Amino acid sequence: MVDIQGSCDARFARVRDAFERNFTELGDVGASFAMTVEGEFVVDIWGGHRDAAGTQPWVEDTIVNVYSSTKTMTALSALLLADRGELDLHAPVARYWPEFAQNGKEGVEVRHLLSHSAGLAGLDLPYPDDVWYDWDDVAERLAAQAPWWEPGTASGYHAITQGNLVGEVIRRISGRSPGTFLREELAEPLGADFHLGVDPKHFPRIGELIPPPVTPEEMIEMEPGSIAERTIGGKVVDPADTKTAAWRQAEMPAANGHGNARGIVRIQTLLANHGTAFGQTLMSPEGCLAVLEEQTNGVDHVLGLPIRFGLGYGLPGEIMPATPNDKVCYWGGYGGSVVVRDLENRAAFSYVMNRMEAGIVGDERGFRLWNAAFESLA
Repeated sequence: MVDIQGSCDARFARVRDAFERNFTELGDVGASFAMTVEGEFVVDIWGGHRDAAGTQPWVEDTIVNVYSSTKTMTALSALLLADRGELDLHAPVARYWPEFAQNGKEGVEVRHLLSHSAGLAGLDLPYPDDVWYDWDDVAERLAAQAPWWEPGTASGYHAITQGNLVGEVIRRISGRSPGTFLREELAEPLGADFHLGVDPKHFPRIGELIPPPVTPEEMIEMEPGSIAERTIGGKVVDPADTKTAAWRQAEMPAANGHGNARGIVRIQTLLANHGTAFGQTLMSPEGCLAVLEEQTNGVDHVLGLPIRFGLGYGLPGEIMPATPNDKVCYWGGYGGSVVVRDLENRAAFSYVMNRMEAGIVGDERGFRLWNAAFESLA
């Protein structure tokens, strides 16, 4: 029996039960789950071990690489700028990043970056394996590259490139790297333990990611030369990389954020609670509700699944578990992490773990918790 630490309001006991059953029935090694309602924590729990050998306990301040749950932080940074009037989400990207207006991209809008519909799901080959650690190189490649399909017509999951695309717009407007902007404008004001570009002083408390049984290439059926194959068919993500200082200290705003469920929820509560969280009012209610503006709805070119995208987040659709209303937005990370916001009930919750499963944007463990959280809200 795993020792579950932390606190859980009696109303959400089924969430704690689902969290514990993830260990006893689904093989979780170490994990955390947190949830707020109307800006207050109702669940903040953790348990298990932060290493595969089971020798080091997952403690209150354990953090791990959360892969694409990072995207929700980058999207919220863009929404914050938009709410302040510094960024027009319907404007051409080239208004902020002039070099981007090459190779037929003059009409690509910021909202296309946020909805994975810009046609830039990956980098044109060839490129070096360590290209993602060189921000300027990636930005120059994306600015020069032609779209792989007509922008705005459909989504194609920008697995890594979305972070660089949105992050460069943030950098051009704010004069700060996306990691610095996130830290100064969101993480620090909201007291959140979340990092995009990890200071080495935090390395000792980073949990070990345990690779999934199959690779992304094996998860998705890909025709040679297809958009899916060009996006994730190369050496893009390898869990072994997350153990290196180069990966941890880089800023990859789509993939290498480090945190735990509590840290994620402290930031995403801002969106769920209509702009106010933990004594800080940083956005307007209107700026938060903008996330629900549908941008695409159809089979994704990369994932091969029917997905609805709003502004930076997925919206309820046929492939996702049930939601209590249509004001829910979500995303998840490679291996299993999940982040959900319910703007109707002003609720935010997240699940973060270290044993990865064969899922690009979630799996049964997170979906169990998803269902338990929404059932508790009913």
